[in-house]
Amino acid sequence: MLRLITVLFVVCFIGCKNNKSEINSNSVNKTKVVIAHRGASGYLPEHTLESKAMAYAMGVDYLEQDIVLSKDLVPIVIHDIHLETVTNVKDVFPNKKRADGKYYVIDFTFEELQRLNVCERFNSETKQAVFINRFPLKKSKFKLHSLQDEIELIQGLNKSTGKNIGIYPEIKEPTFHKNEGFDISQIVLDVLSNYGYKTKNDNCILQCFESSELKRIRFELNSKLFLVQLIEFEEDENRIEEFSTYADGIGPWYQQIIKGKDNNNKWIISNLVNKAHENNLKVHAYTFRADKLEGFTTFNELLKVALYDANVDGVFTDFPDKVVNFLNKN
Repeated sequence: MLRLITVLFVVCFIGCKNNKSEINSNSVNKTKVVIAHRGASGYLPEHTLESKAMAYAMGVDYLEQDIVLSKDLVPIVIHDIHLETVTNVKDVFPNKKRADGKYYVIDFTFEELQRLNVCERFNSETKQAVFINRFPLKKSKFKLHSLQDEIELIQGLNKSTGKNIGIYPEIKEPTFHKNEGFDISQIVLDVLSNYGYKTKNDNCILQCFESSELKRIRFELNSKLFLVQLIEFEEDENRIEEFSTYADGIGPWYQQIIKGKDNNNKWIISNLVNKAHENNLKVHAYTFRADKLEGFTTFNELLKVALYDANVDGVFTDFPDKVVNFLNKN
């Protein structure tokens, strides 16, 4: 793993060193922004430091961090509150599963989590990779890491390259954590504050699916960060004005915006982006995957429809290099 991450740092330096003058103090103000979804997850296992270093080298605007708490209250960068779909937890800790058969991050200390190997996402029942043409399952060695680890990597690279790449953390399942007795939002906000992320000028966007929690973050916890309300249901589309009272943007699934084709074979665009813009909300849509086109002929066609026809402000993507290259040519 050390050799791999060293190579990625070299690639990053080569990719970034000639762009030291291209410093953007707040990427969210750009016309279009590229968010590395779980890092360069189309190429390396998601939410590993190697994946983040690779995405950084690709010239993204933001790196995403999904955050879950460990038993000893360390914010861990991992997509799910459980472990069995991206690690070898069943082999290392076979007796630590709950009654539902799942292995929850909250039941493990940070030291215990460090013993696990991370791999490409797989189906825990069939043992097959979710994306069969991505990084081979259980090859090389990757590890879980803390939010602090990742911030220090990104801030270190920002210093050494002269860039100012932002972070894009997500508070994962705050109600679950509350039921476990922990305030994940306060813990994450404290970490962010300790590393200088306090206001909308600090190149940090904080996101969450639970609207009640995002409101709490804004009003009760008094966060001044740029907040994005993630949405996934059609009924959420009727709450745009409400979202604008506490959030600065929304994060919809792109198929809430692009609704298929009409009888003339033209893509149907919903009014969601227009509504958001009318209420001064940015729109960062998820998730753009070159290996899962869902009706589009090419990845570039999907990007054109989303970024220009639908006019979204940014995209979460597993393939950051492809989006960066597309934007540079258009």
